[in-house]
Amino acid sequence: MGNQCGGPVPAQYGYGAHENIYADRYFDLEPRSTVASSLRRGLDPLSAQVLNHKTPNIRDLFEFGRVLGQGQFGIIFLCTEISTGMEYACKKIVKTKLRTRQDVEDVRREIHVMHHLSSLENVVKIKDVYEDSSALHIVMELCKGGDLFDRVKHGGCFCEKRSAELMRIIVKFIQSCHSLGVMHRDLKLENFMLTNNDDDLSIKAIDFGLSVFFKPGEIFNDIVGSPLYLAPEVLNRRYGPEADIFSAGVILYILLCGVPPFWADTQEGIYDEIKKGHIDFGSEQWALISDGAKDLITKMLCPDPSERLKTHEVLNHPWICENAASSDNTQDPAVVSCLKQFSEMNMLKRLAFQVIAESLSEEETGGMRAIFHGLDTDNSSAISFDKLKEGLDKYGSLEDSEIQLLMDAVDINSNGSVELEEFMAATVPLSKLEQEHHLVTAFSFFDKDGNGFITRDELELAFEGYNMGGLLEDIMKAVDQNNDGQIDYSEFIAMMKNSTLQIANAESL
Repeated sequence: MGNQCGGPVPAQYGYGAHENIYADRYFDLEPRSTVASSLRRGLDPLSAQVLNHKTPNIRDLFEFGRVLGQGQFGIIFLCTEISTGMEYACKKIVKTKLRTRQDVEDVRREIHVMHHLSSLENVVKIKDVYEDSSALHIVMELCKGGDLFDRVKHGGCFCEKRSAELMRIIVKFIQSCHSLGVMHRDLKLENFMLTNNDDDLSIKAIDFGLSVFFKPGEIFNDIVGSPLYLAPEVLNRRYGPEADIFSAGVILYILLCGVPPFWADTQEGIYDEIKKGHIDFGSEQWALISDGAKDLITKMLCPDPSERLKTHEVLNHPWICENAASSDNTQDPAVVSCLKQFSEMNMLKRLAFQVIAESLSEEETGGMRAIFHGLDTDNSSAISFDKLKEGLDKYGSLEDSEIQLLMDAVDINSNGSVELEEFMAATVPLSKLEQEHHLVTAFSFFDKDGNGFITRDELELAFEGYNMGGLLEDIMKAVDQNNDGQIDYSEFIAMMKNSTLQIANAESL
């Protein structure tokens, strides 16, 4: 028998004063402080350029409203896009707060991670980033329902069915992040926002300030995150993505009973309790909670990361399957979804994505590179069919014919293997299409004479060696909307942003 929805939160929750929603929740633990002190070498915050390109003046595009929250590095405002009237949240990071080179790198990485994860359903979408002489402005999706911490604090703990549904969403988000080579490192109730006040399941992950790109087998040793949610291996300075599952286990425990599994009056005391690993199921609240829920929590909070449940094992746990809706259990993991989406693009669009990918900085492509090198098991700088099949098998069973179609689509130069540049083209975040300079770069690649039009001759030159045959005519007919025999910039943009234009897809190659 499960517990009832909306039960009271015990007074010993012990979090203290709760920050406003959207506020930064960075924890300056010892390693970050050490790094910061070692990098204080005369950085001039006002001259620090965070972005690698110039941006429009944000005040020409948005009107600023009330303050939504305040954090360590800046203030979050409500803002309204002047041209559409749409409301967004804008994180204003004042450059005087970026006192070290590490602070600047952390902000850059946060922006790159948000762009990299932009295709995921349960991530707050980044609209754009603007920079001026005094501040950086990150404009993102506005969530109006508060966060999960507030929902538990004011509405009480969740019933088992609701908790299971939330945990399925959270763990699928973790699975997608890991498949895209990202470890969050700060999963907690406060970092899941509700898009509205009416639906407890409409959650979006926020705050990627501590997130990092990782390669399979890579070990991290810096202690970052929120004390109540840290895995024991993080405290021991030797951890990987398994730590995210531990944090999710802490979230599940709190959702069901309203208190954290590891608690003490001091941070050091909390760390001691985490290392001991004793999980209390003896309190009154747990008498009404099923053994299945307790079993899942125990396995997610296993002190040994090698024995801890993997994401797919959590999603297939009997308690999750019995209590959580399974309507989207067949949804493809992010990396598979990216490849399938790429396979449906026409060849002009695929090559344009490759041009955009090649123009990105190494930091922006860190996640894509990590995934590629994880699939490239023999370090040959190319992915064969067998390597792609082996890598995709862990995301579920795909037929060999499906994998071959994906392979053929990503293998743009048709040499029988997928190189890094081709793989990056297939995994470029679609948010890059919102940035004008990337679209200009791609268009200019085809518009060889720079006259503002792409002719058939220029297409033939761009696709020389690609064995396109008669497909160029199909592309011209589909993209050249006014039938003047050439593709202008507006027609090119329409093609790039139109997900339904699928001429010369994988089946026809």
